[in-house]
Parts: sequence; structure tokens; C-alpha cells
Amino acid sequence: MSEHRFDLQAEWTGGLDGTGRIRTGSLAAAISVPSQLDGPGIGTNPEEMLLGAAATCYLITLGMLLKRQGIASLELKSEIYVENFPAMKVNRIIHRPQILAAASTPPEQLDKISKAAHRAEQTCMISKALKGNVEVTVEPVIQFHD
Repeated sequence: MSEHRFDLQAEWTGGLDGTGRIRTGSLAAAISVPSQLDGPGIGTNPEEMLLGAAATCYLITLGMLLKRQGIASLELKSEIYVENFPAMKVNRIIHRPQILAAASTPPEQLDKISKAAHRAEQTCMISKALKGNVEVTVEPVIQFHD
């Protein structure tokens, strides 16, 4: 087993109404408190970054699992729910993968595809990191093509 290190550099000016920048790998972005939480809403924010981490980890994991089922393409919509009273807290994340399968896909394979959508959430390292703190659910939709 080997351990990999990833680095992030950040700058911040101000209080809750402040702004900053982050840089990591090929990502460079402005950051601030989101406007929904009465911040300036400049660039991205921790809520979007957490959602992005959870969604990309889930999507990559699901893509790997679905490739075994002959599915090469999918789309994902994800949502994060945050409360700010009485204290800031991430309540839940919902992943809604849209999986495109052939109309001739047998029912047994459709069942395997659906199970893969749920298994991806259980095996994704970000979901594992959130387990016990944030509810992460999956609502897959299988669409058919000719």
C-alpha cells in the first residue's frame, strides 16, 4: 500500500465577508462564503467544493463499475443540503446518475447496473470519509436508447 500526497495553497482576506483564492494541481479558483449564506458569493465555496469532491469521486467510481456492464457513458446531477442554524452543518448529499442502456438490455443486467449505482456510493473514498457525518444517497435513473 502506498500513500499519495496532494497539496493546496490558500489565501484569505477579511472575515465572513472576505474573499480568497485556492490553488491545487490544475485547479485555481476564487473562494468566498456563498451568497445563500449571506456572503459575497465570489468564486466557489466549501459547500460546492465538498459537493464537487463527492460527485467526482462517485462519478469516477460508478464509471469504473459500469464499464464492466458495457455502459460507457453517464451523466450525474448532485445536490448538497446545508443548514446554517443553529450551527453550520452539511445534512445530506444526493447523487442522481442518469445511465444510458440499450433498449435490449436484459432485466438481470439492469439489476446489476442499478446495484452498481448504489455500490459506487459505498466504495467511493469521499463517501467513506463522510460516513457517519453526512447522509449520502443515490437515486439512479436508467434511460434506454436503440
